[in-house]
Amino acid sequence: MINIKRLVLNQNLFFKSRKSTTPIFSINNINNNNNKYNNKICFFSSFSSSYSATTSALNKSNEILDIEDNEKSSQLFSKETIKEFKLKKEFIQKYSKKKAPFGFGVLGEIVYRRSYSRVKDDNTNEQWFETVERVVNGTYNIQRKWIERHGLEWSQSKAQKSAQEMYSLIFEMKFLPPGRGLYACGSSITESKGLFAALNNCGFVSTLDMKKNPSKPFLFLMDASMLGVGIGFDTKGENSIIIKGQLQSNKQSNNYDNNNSNIFIIPDTREGWVESVQLLLDSYFLKRIDPEFDYSAIRKKGEPIKGFGGVCCGYEPLKELHDEIRSLLNKCIGKPISSTNIVDLMNLIGKCVVSGNVRQSAEISFGDPNSQEYIDLKNYEINPHRASFGWCSNNSVFAELGMDYSKVCQSILRNGEPGFAWLDNMRNYSRMVSTELDYKDRRAMGGNPCLEQTLESYELCCLVETFPNNHQSLEEYLKTLKYAFLYAKTVTLGATQWPETNKVLLRNRRIGCSMSGIAQFIHFNGLNQLKDWCINGFKLLNELDEKYSEWLAIPKSIKKTSIKPSGTVSLLAGATPGMHYPISEFYIRRIRIQKESNLIPPLIEAGYHVEPAEENSTNVVVEIPIHSGKGIRSANSITMWEQLSLASFLQKYWADNQVSCTVSFDPIKEGPQLKHALDYFQYQLKGVSFLPNPVNSSTPYKQMPYEEIDESRYNQIISNLKPVDFQKLINSPLEPTPDKFCDSSSCTIVSDNSETLNNL
Repeated sequence: MINIKRLVLNQNLFFKSRKSTTPIFSINNINNNNNKYNNKICFFSSFSSSYSATTSALNKSNEILDIEDNEKSSQLFSKETIKEFKLKKEFIQKYSKKKAPFGFGVLGEIVYRRSYSRVKDDNTNEQWFETVERVVNGTYNIQRKWIERHGLEWSQSKAQKSAQEMYSLIFEMKFLPPGRGLYACGSSITESKGLFAALNNCGFVSTLDMKKNPSKPFLFLMDASMLGVGIGFDTKGENSIIIKGQLQSNKQSNNYDNNNSNIFIIPDTREGWVESVQLLLDSYFLKRIDPEFDYSAIRKKGEPIKGFGGVCCGYEPLKELHDEIRSLLNKCIGKPISSTNIVDLMNLIGKCVVSGNVRQSAEISFGDPNSQEYIDLKNYEINPHRASFGWCSNNSVFAELGMDYSKVCQSILRNGEPGFAWLDNMRNYSRMVSTELDYKDRRAMGGNPCLEQTLESYELCCLVETFPNNHQSLEEYLKTLKYAFLYAKTVTLGATQWPETNKVLLRNRRIGCSMSGIAQFIHFNGLNQLKDWCINGFKLLNELDEKYSEWLAIPKSIKKTSIKPSGTVSLLAGATPGMHYPISEFYIRRIRIQKESNLIPPLIEAGYHVEPAEENSTNVVVEIPIHSGKGIRSANSITMWEQLSLASFLQKYWADNQVSCTVSFDPIKEGPQLKHALDYFQYQLKGVSFLPNPVNSSTPYKQMPYEEIDESRYNQIISNLKPVDFQKLINSPLEPTPDKFCDSSSCTIVSDNSETLNNL
């Protein structure tokens, strides 16, 4: 039997059996005014001199569904039997008793169990070998569905062999998908809900064309943020529309509620929240009726959120957002929308998304370096109204090559902002070498919140992280790159719910294959060896892109490499984040965990210091001693100039997207040099941000996330610790709280309410 799930018809087609020249069926264009449908399908018997014909109307999409041919030997079409891919049980069994090589002592395992170990159908949490199995199965299921839907070649045996290789490399922490992938890939989020946007880290949206649909950029940011995707945005829509104000209700019938003419009952869904904001913004931008909202359908605070994890924050953050939007826009009626208005609206949405410690989000805004209004957005003496939500985005400028950086640098000395993005470099270059002045990204409009990806408007990015220092040879690392690339390329096959995004993703297939642990690799192997690995790795990725793009019948990726800042994922592997150096060779890492967490008792039993969090009665603070590598240099020993030089090195030899780099500097000694440093490095980088070191660092506050210690204190602490037995958790399942987007604390926005200090 042939079971054709979907066949898109062309007109006037004619099919024959392999065994006979007698037609089996034909598809004709019938121009008959009496027929409701033009296209008809006629079936014939291939073993009879007579035939019977039937007609079947097509659906509205010009498709025929579920056509069957009972002649088993007649293969008119390839079957579209999309079977679930699974790694062989006997292969997984070999890893079930193997100890997971988590990094930084117990820290890596805590991060995994807190953020990525999902609850299974049997009501127990995944172990590491099971999480890797889910992720790899999910990856190869995406491939198989794509291949079979498009009638391409698929080999089950090759897929099984390839999947086993990928599994081993992830299990051994040679490379890792982003936190998004570890949490969502292969889960119901992708397998049944089809929310493949959840596998992407970050994105960007421009306001340049907001005149066509004023609310659209704000709604995209909100929808993506609620999926945990961090979003960058610009202020190019400044002055493009007039804020018209609302029509007052005339109690006429509308589409909200048949019984209450202007009441919109907000559905208890992500889409419902976004739609409510659309109605409100449209009422101001398009002069429509002021909507009245009914919040009664929204779950109460504390109820669980299935799928994405966490608990509901209740309706209050949404109501507060509605009230704040009204308060903001009522003051601006009749005026052109300003850059401040744009950033305020985006930040207020971000504040709503993170309220209640339910979700994290990330935002970055890009503005005009010559606009003092924009530069002063985080000067709360000038803009006191922004103090309650201005923290919601990192603010950068689209720097112009050759500009005078003096005035902007004064703001950096005050609060570390703005950062810099050289859009000309982002558009014109792949890697920053003269031979790669290729203008590939001429349509690029900005970047993601951590600024490691050049992006078009509405484009998303998928990242994957490799750890060179966890490899013994270049050959071993090149093998890892093959499977890391394959993971990221596979994610580009999944469609999102946004047509504009799909249009860009289908064309660009952009990915970001990144490195972490760079400081460790340089320390143990030297800069020259890193250069060699970068050059050879980049060359291989180009070859792999050509090979896999041809196999999948998709465009080659517009760009493939970046350096992400990393965060929790690098902790799993025991790697320093991105290109950054650790605070010290020995230090205490303090993490915040909810006091009800089942991770706490095993840690106390093993001797780890646990105390109530000063800022939040629902959290506790756990102290973990860390040794980041024998003799490794500390961050405060690396000058501003050396950090910029390393970023430039990586932008030249590795990253055809970008290098995420936050340069820490001494505001007294190096602050006056900022302008001169930017004059030099504007021709070598695509983006950079700066962070002034605290002038009074000798007076630390309580429960700091990092505390530098010496070797003797480190040895003293670990001498009193025992191995942690997390196996006791099997009978007490706990839904993980996933890290969102890029999983880096450097670009995370969290509520200024100290409840949200449970980030690592």
